[in-house]
Amino acid sequence: MASAFTHAFFAAAMGKVYAARAFPARFWLLAMLCAVLPDADVISFAFGVPYGSMFGHRGITHSLAFALALAFVVVLLFFRDAANKRALVLFFFLATASHGALDAMTDGGLGVAFFAPFSGARYFFPFRPIVVSPIGVGSFFSAWGLAVIESELLWVWLPASLVVALVLILRLWGREKFGR
Repeated sequence: MASAFTHAFFAAAMGKVYAARAFPARFWLLAMLCAVLPDADVISFAFGVPYGSMFGHRGITHSLAFALALAFVVVLLFFRDAANKRALVLFFFLATASHGALDAMTDGGLGVAFFAPFSGARYFFPFRPIVVSPIGVGSFFSAWGLAVIESELLWVWLPASLVVALVLILRLWGREKFGR
């Protein structure tokens, strides 16, 4: 898995690209929560659920179905009066689904069950440059944890920051050029 910090950062970067206007704090907190929440499945280890199970780590909570269901729940609970509900559902779906996508770019684990509950098959992307993050806080503060941070900075934080900067520059240019 990618680290929780990177999942949250990526969702915030997505939010900055999505949000051309000011959004309330709950939007930003929920975006980051949606991106981190799939890893709550690690609690299944405490109950003896095998890693490779649909209810194990990187199983159903990392699926596209879970991402869509969570997006609907978030919008229904926290953005009931929003005029752009469809766009918000799409955003929160993508924020949640980004978790599985980032995990599928790591160099370890059993892959991601993108299509659970319809299929238990697990997938990785062909390009897997991100060092898999250790499960547990203690292991994160080690040489392995440092390797994770280095790879995430290079392969996630830097590209996401460049995309955000480009979008912000284009928005500013558009306002100056077209008075919007």
